[in-house]
Amino acid sequence: MENNKPITAQVAYHGDLRCKSTHVKSGDTFITDAPVDNNGKGAAFSPTDLVATGLASCMLTVMGIKAQELGVIIDGSSASVIKTMAAAPRRISQIDVHVTMKGGSDKRTQLILERVATTCPVYNSLHPDIVKNISFLWE
Repeated sequence: MENNKPITAQVAYHGDLRCKSTHVKSGDTFITDAPVDNNGKGAAFSPTDLVATGLASCMLTVMGIKAQELGVIIDGSSASVIKTMAAAPRRISQIDVHVTMKGGSDKRTQLILERVATTCPVYNSLHPDIVKNISFLWE
């Protein structure tokens, strides 16, 4: 690999529009399938589902890191993800992430955590044409 960087993952095509991905360091695996609206079975996450879900996972992860730094517990927080596709070319056009936060933090802490979430690495890596609708509900 370039610059002698370690391989992050291996992806194998298994046929019938299905791939198996392996995280090299942990050995964890997952399957992806093409979605029903693109000739697939929709029996697993599609690659574009992973991108949208990766955004929510990244947001919660960096919020968790910041919460630890602030001494705040956000365990049990969750996110719902809605991915919208466009055609010509086929691409993700919009990702809606609805975050439900546990741990009744004060307003200042909430704003800090929300800011961290909307500047996470995945958010910053997504193409600027992708509409990102992010909402937070603090319980």
